[in-house]
Amino acid sequence: MFDSVRDDIATTLDEIREAGLFKPERVIGTPQSAAVTVTAGGRPGEVLNFCANNYLGLADHPEILAAARDALDRWGYGMASVRFICGTQDVHKQLEERLSAFLGQEDTILYSSCFDANGGVFETLLDERDAVISDALNHASIIDGIRLSKARRHRYANRDLADLEKQLQATQDARRRLIVTDGVFSMDGYVAPLREICDLADRYDAMVMVDDSHAVGFVGPGGRGTPELHGVMDRVDIITGTLGKALGGASGGYVAARREIVALLRQRSRPYLFSNSLAPVIAAASLKVLDLVEESNELREKLSANTALFRSSMTEAGFDILPGDHPIAPVMIGDAAKAGRLAELLLERGVYVIGFSFPVVPHGAARIRVQLSAAHSTEDVQRVVAAFVDARAALGE
Repeated sequence: MFDSVRDDIATTLDEIREAGLFKPERVIGTPQSAAVTVTAGGRPGEVLNFCANNYLGLADHPEILAAARDALDRWGYGMASVRFICGTQDVHKQLEERLSAFLGQEDTILYSSCFDANGGVFETLLDERDAVISDALNHASIIDGIRLSKARRHRYANRDLADLEKQLQATQDARRRLIVTDGVFSMDGYVAPLREICDLADRYDAMVMVDDSHAVGFVGPGGRGTPELHGVMDRVDIITGTLGKALGGASGGYVAARREIVALLRQRSRPYLFSNSLAPVIAAASLKVLDLVEESNELREKLSANTALFRSSMTEAGFDILPGDHPIAPVMIGDAAKAGRLAELLLERGVYVIGFSFPVVPHGAARIRVQLSAAHSTEDVQRVVAAFVDARAALGE
């Protein structure tokens, strides 16, 4: 059978390459860190890593590694089952309790990824009598999760409160309405206006859901994410997030929400019911991550300083950086081929970054998304700025 479709698949792959959209996967020969070893030009070499979601630099933190080693001895390697059969240990319940307290929610349920968490919410809570109102730039996992439900689907322009209110007015006949937004939009580094969204939700009797994957751990005074930043921790009904970015960088996701919502998810959410439990080593190490996040502001302060230095230095050097203060700092290039070539030139200069172009971002809005980390030194940041300047010159700009 496959022989009859082999040529079609090969043609599709060729079309992806010709469009400049093929995504090669570089092999890293070291732990995730501020500097990693990758293969470039057929030879491995150490480069500064400015494209990971390792915001707090915890992916190879010695205390996290020690907690993980201890957890392997105490809890074993994996659960070999789903939660409601024999896949729940004390460590899973401890992490859910800690996340609930940290995020100011009544309960939390763990998933194997935030993609699964977002995939398990909408179908469980909403049906054809309901409406979901989603920001146009929400993550793909939210879009796919909404598609799984029978709810009416409405979309509002990115962070456009007037358009959101228009959609709320158009759905007043719905039984339930759920407004859903990213806390931070991953391609731009822009933060959702959560206070105003909650105000509209109160006015129109809607629930609010936030995917805070690119915020939890380092945004807000205590690192509790965009709800804390905007002072609406008690007004957001559902928070989804990941353990795979600032909170250690491994894998796993969660839904933190009202008690009744989490209880229903445990009974009806398909990604939860039919996927193996989060590995106990990740659950245990994540508890140590939360200890570090709650005990000190040092890593958040370092990340903030690195972000401010990079953004100001790149602006002074004449680069077009989308405004903001988030460690996602998109360097706008425009042309897709030019963005890809600039990323290659930067790799040659010892800086690992990725160019993004359509369909990940709009036509004509190609960029290099630089991501800062608390693991970067001041010298690392200065070096990457110098590399951008040198690569731009080599590009003939």
